[in-house]
Amino acid sequence: MEEALLLLLPPLETGEERGSRNGRWVDGIKDEGKKLGCLAGPMVAVTLSQYLLQVISNMMVGHLGQLSLSSAAIATSLTGVTGFSVILGMASGMETLCGQAYGAKQYQKLGTHMYRAIFSLVLVCLPISLIWVNMGKILCFIGQDPVISREAQKYAVWLIPGLFAFATTQPLMKFLLSQSIVLPMFLSSLLTLALHIPLCWYLVFRTELGYVGAALSMSILYWLNVLILGFYITYSESCKATRSLITKEAFRGISEFFHLALPSAVMICLEWWSFELLVLLSGLLPNPKLETAVLSICLTSISCLDAIPYGLGAAVSTRVGNELGAGNPERARLAVRVVTVIALTEAVVVSVTLFALRRVVGYAYSSETEVADHVMEMVPLVCLSVIMDSLQGVLSGVARGCGWQNIGAYVNFGAFYLFGIPVAVVLGFLLHIRGKGLWIGILGGATLQTLLLFTITACTNWQQQVKMAKERTSEGIIPLENSLK
Repeated sequence: MEEALLLLLPPLETGEERGSRNGRWVDGIKDEGKKLGCLAGPMVAVTLSQYLLQVISNMMVGHLGQLSLSSAAIATSLTGVTGFSVILGMASGMETLCGQAYGAKQYQKLGTHMYRAIFSLVLVCLPISLIWVNMGKILCFIGQDPVISREAQKYAVWLIPGLFAFATTQPLMKFLLSQSIVLPMFLSSLLTLALHIPLCWYLVFRTELGYVGAALSMSILYWLNVLILGFYITYSESCKATRSLITKEAFRGISEFFHLALPSAVMICLEWWSFELLVLLSGLLPNPKLETAVLSICLTSISCLDAIPYGLGAAVSTRVGNELGAGNPERARLAVRVVTVIALTEAVVVSVTLFALRRVVGYAYSSETEVADHVMEMVPLVCLSVIMDSLQGVLSGVARGCGWQNIGAYVNFGAFYLFGIPVAVVLGFLLHIRGKGLWIGILGGATLQTLLLFTITACTNWQQQVKMAKERTSEGIIPLENSLK
């Protein structure tokens, strides 16, 4: 009987064995943290560089007068909503396909996915371009000033070449990111940002183009980015195993790409559009100039800070996709845990720093005391938004790495459009809390979004995710009902 009981009990660990196991666990965390850091750091710089292209353009256009600035600002907002956000979202579907294929060592599939995505996104650019060509009519139809509408349309038309370049760049970047090749993207982004400053200045102030010179400068540099990344992929030894020739397979699998790309676009666009809607709602409040200025300052600040969680999200998307494709569920789970701790630590540090600078943040954007004071009152809410955005940024990256874009789309729709925006309207207009009420509503939506994504991630069966990744890389896209298991 004693011998039978001993067989049922687990063997006792010695102190040395326990120490060895703990040491391996700590080494695993350090190794995963290093891998995530090497991916996230350059991706933060890439994201921030791309965002600064628009910021610098608007800063230079602002020196030409209010009409030029207003036209460029409206055009930038609408082209972002109707074009760049859609392309960025659809391209994010490649994070699942390429990440898992690379982990499964099906290297030739990466090139096929890349060509398929470029072709698909270029097709999507065609109807978007028609919208931009008719932007003036659309703006006049919704009641905007005819002069501003006409000038905004000119700006958008000069951005159309940049849209096609953006649609080509994103698949190239996802192709490299899935292989953890981030240095070329980092250097290319810094180079285009550095060249944008003198080129934009020259086209805006030294040619007859005026404010549309800023749009042309961005289009030129977007294409330069395409050439640099395309050249690297074509001739670099790092991509030797994964680059491939264009074949009929790339065109036969377009539906496969759209199956992930469309929910991925919905997932990203729903969140992006909710913040744009926040600015539009602020224009309906009493003293709209003040409210819009304050919310624009807060959104600009948080957009810059969002580069950090987006970089972390891109890193964990790659790590999770690679490990699931390679059949390593525990490594995928470890990557999620480590990146969550990193994101929470980063969010606390950034929010505490922002809160400490709350008295001077407003003056960085405006010299008016009234605006700066209102910004100071909003900073505590912005700090909470930084924490929520950091957590949801990495959790969204986990969703992209696993292929849960459809779930993310449902979560974002419910969190922002069924909860956050209605609460914002009630607080801002019915309870007269104004701009602060609008922000509280969106913050509530972001909090609900984070809680839902966290719950889904915590309840994930990682063994099942490995099985789904294997089916996806060998046969194609997993049906929606299976991805919810």
